[in-house]
Amino acid sequence: MEATLPITAGLITSMLHVISGPDHLAAVTPFAIESKKKAWKIGLSWSMGHLAGMMAIGLLFTAFGELIPIEAISAYSEQLVGIVLVGVGVAAIFKIFRKKKDHSHLHVHSENAPLIHSHEHDHSREQTHRHVHPKNLKQSNKASFSIGLLHGFAGIAHFLLFLPILGFETRSESITYIAGFGFGIIIAMVAYAIVVGQIAAIARNGHNEVFFKGIRLAGGLFAVIVGVYWFFAASA
Repeated sequence: MEATLPITAGLITSMLHVISGPDHLAAVTPFAIESKKKAWKIGLSWSMGHLAGMMAIGLLFTAFGELIPIEAISAYSEQLVGIVLVGVGVAAIFKIFRKKKDHSHLHVHSENAPLIHSHEHDHSREQTHRHVHPKNLKQSNKASFSIGLLHGFAGIAHFLLFLPILGFETRSESITYIAGFGFGIIIAMVAYAIVVGQIAAIARNGHNEVFFKGIRLAGGLFAVIVGVYWFFAASA
């Protein structure tokens, strides 16, 4: 029981940290909606960026805490998080309402049960006939990683999450707690992204365009609202 306590504590602490942060969820939601079934990659990218940012700010604080204004960097990062979230939300909303040069064709899919539905095609850039599938997944992964990295920098308060380390008797227990903390962040955000992506995929595959656009709009507005709040809260 005692051997599993550090990793369990790390998992629970980090998962609560991710889920209780509306700025975390708002950053991932628009990308996860657009990525649908591959949304887990968005959650993983954000998690890795967040962990990298936390480690970077921790190393800076440990090595140069007296020379570098770490607290000022953290405060400005919080404001920047708000601005970035607004940008992500506005971009997501813009994509919903922008005029497309695409048009739809009916297709028959024979996998499992036969299904007839329409696919959008883009003929604006080339003459060949091709399907338009989720675009810019790599760019979305990079954006999620960058935002996660920024989130990691934006938090001297993150150090409070590591206070339980002081209560462990051995170094191995402390390392186990940190490992559990890292896995918890990944598990929580990947799980959240999968749920959001699956909801978006069901709406999209069910050919309910109104519902799908509503989900995308809600995700964009969520990011904008949280971003505005975060910016002014950090500026106060």
